[in-house]
Amino acid sequence: MKRIILKAGEERRILAGHPWVYDNEVALVLDGRGRDASLEPGETADVESAGKTYLGRALANPHSKIIARIYSPSKEGIDRGFFKRRIRQALERRRGHDLALRSARLVFAEADFLPGLIIDRFAGWPFGKAEPLAAEAPLTFERALEALGPPESWIAIQFLAFGMDSRREDVIAALEEVAARELGGPPSGIIEKSGAPVRILEGLPKREGVMKGSFPPEGAVIFENGLPFLVMIEDGQKTGHFLDQKENRNLAATLMPENARVLDAFSYTGGFAVHALRSGARSACLVDLSAPALETARRNARLNGVEARIETVRADVFSFLRDLPRSRDALFDGIVLDPPAFAKSRAAMGDALKGYKEINLQALKRLRPGGILITCSCSQAVGEQTFKAVVADAALDAGRRLTELAFRYQAEDHPILVGYDESRYLKCLCFRAL
Repeated sequence: MKRIILKAGEERRILAGHPWVYDNEVALVLDGRGRDASLEPGETADVESAGKTYLGRALANPHSKIIARIYSPSKEGIDRGFFKRRIRQALERRRGHDLALRSARLVFAEADFLPGLIIDRFAGWPFGKAEPLAAEAPLTFERALEALGPPESWIAIQFLAFGMDSRREDVIAALEEVAARELGGPPSGIIEKSGAPVRILEGLPKREGVMKGSFPPEGAVIFENGLPFLVMIEDGQKTGHFLDQKENRNLAATLMPENARVLDAFSYTGGFAVHALRSGARSACLVDLSAPALETARRNARLNGVEARIETVRADVFSFLRDLPRSRDALFDGIVLDPPAFAKSRAAMGDALKGYKEINLQALKRLRPGGILITCSCSQAVGEQTFKAVVADAALDAGRRLTELAFRYQAEDHPILVGYDESRYLKCLCFRAL
């Protein structure tokens, strides 16, 4: 087993719980006989401090800036049995989520001690079977269950690190075995969604497509907070549906004023808008650049019986907000800002902060007194206090005062690992604008 020896003083962050070793932190690499050695992509190696304190066993990749990802504090092997244990442990941490019937993130990479592996499970029914049930009234989970029987399940999986990608067969076999025993049966399909740019940094090609089984070509209907949503895993962004916002969407809907006129900016498939409309909002305008996403949003509105109360606009949100009329009757009672990550790295922070300030500034100019602003950032590099300061700066320039109603992170099935700040990525701020 090769050993990665860190430079003096570089172990403190790892001892605090951070699982990554950067290439510029490494003093030398030794083989089993103590001779200088080089690492091979995907191999396991032990990480030690300069003082020979053992820090853990890691998956190595000399071609990445993250040269090692620690997966265990002990000298633990990594085989099919290892993956079965870790996946079962991840499920155990989510026992309160009724995983056999509900959709959830089953594995959240390093936060579940499986570096570079993300597994989302979607439980529901093919759209072609479920959609007719919504012809006369909004579709309910109970009605779908009664008419169609137990839901099927589909897995969306991402391999984001070389060491995990090179063990994909063991991962899939372990996942199928655990699902069969713990989740009521194997999935109907496993779809790979490894299209993230980080794979290029790992020396891996982007890869997407069905790995096993199949996925309904018309999509599948899942339920979130009791509401039906169409999921298009193969064609959708990331894993097809942003499960991390499910609790925030529910909260945002309860905060909207009665009979509100709502703007859902960066709407994707309309999760925030549909929740608000089902909670009593009068109307919702959904703005997004993706035509397929807006089409899915319209189908979601139909499933929920609110299609007549939505307007979809394909546009750049920055331009849309700046071009909105300033008249009082054009103001919104509630605005949701849920943009993609503006800062993929700390190097992009400057432009990202300008972007966050601009959309919040323009939104506040178009929000009625007493209106609700829900503003989000999924840029890991932008911390909570920085994000709050940007919104406060936007409010100052807009001449508005804000009352903070709530601050939330991502849903509970996306656990936050103390010491690993990258797992604390989603920020959702809720304000009343005075």
